[in-house]
Amino acid sequence: MLAWLRKRWRARRTSSDIAAAMQLIQAIDRGGIPLNPAKVNAIARELGLEVSRRDPVEKTILRIRLYLQRV
Repeated sequence: MLAWLRKRWRARRTSSDIAAAMQLIQAIDRGGIPLNPAKVNAIARELGLEVSRRDPVEKTILRIRLYLQRV
C-alpha cells in the first residue's frame, strides 16, 4: 500500500516542474546566481522536497540537483 501511495504522489509532478528545475540548474551552471531564494524554494517544493526557510540557498540547490539525478 505504501508503495502505491508513493507512486501516486510522484505522478502529480508535471514535466513543467522538472523543466523549471532543470532550467534553474542550467542557469546556475552557466554562471548565474539565483537572486530570489523564494523562487528556488518554490521550485524545490513543487518537486516535493521539504525546504526550510533557514536552509541556505546552496543546500536547496544541491537537493534539487540530487533529485534531478534520481529522475
